[in-house]
Amino acid sequence: MKARFEELDFQQTPMGELMLRRRTEVGTGTDIYEVKLGEEFLMSSLFTVAEEQMATLGLAAAAGDELDVLVGGLGLGYTAVTALGDPRVRSLEVIDALGVVIGWHQRKLLPVSPALVEDPRTRLRRDDFFAVVRQAPAADAPRYDVILLDVDHSPRHTLAPSHADLYTAPGLTALAEHLNDGGVFTLWSDDAPDEDFHATLASVFADTQAHVVDFDNHLTGGTSSNTVYVGIRQ
Repeated sequence: MKARFEELDFQQTPMGELMLRRRTEVGTGTDIYEVKLGEEFLMSSLFTVAEEQMATLGLAAAAGDELDVLVGGLGLGYTAVTALGDPRVRSLEVIDALGVVIGWHQRKLLPVSPALVEDPRTRLRRDDFFAVVRQAPAADAPRYDVILLDVDHSPRHTLAPSHADLYTAPGLTALAEHLNDGGVFTLWSDDAPDEDFHATLASVFADTQAHVVDFDNHLTGGTSSNTVYVGIRQ
């Protein structure tokens, strides 16, 4: 008999104690995968609509038939795998600061892991996404057609203080240098649309939108929502 709760991995990381667990919902028998950092729930496979929509909206705004995509934050992998579902994607590089998270997928502990790691277009890279985009790209460094970012809770609620500068005009300007002309930056946020941040985004990118993504939340018996920001480099 399968246990209702199973701890799949537990690691001490620079950000704190990180746990990946699987639990089975009573009644439906559905397996839910959850990530906790200390006592805080970071993500759950129960709610992946907005993460998937982030990839869909970002790629929908991109022009071209051979797209190079950069994903900041691997997590449970739903954003990356959704991006791979677009046949125009030529390459997909995913940066995550935690090797343990990359290891989960390499060990195929999560439902989407096989689709992610077995696709020849995928490259998983352990690095600090924020440090990478903060630096000007070298002349021979790759530029991307789409950058998808899902690390912090929102521009105002970051997991680390060092992330905050990305959400300023200078930070977004530095990130934009890693995009090709007409490239797309897409950001997930757990908060409602933030007018001040949207104005900052619009000061850097030529065309911007803040999409509200609604999804059913059976835990509350209602509807929850996230925000997906999209900006296109001129």
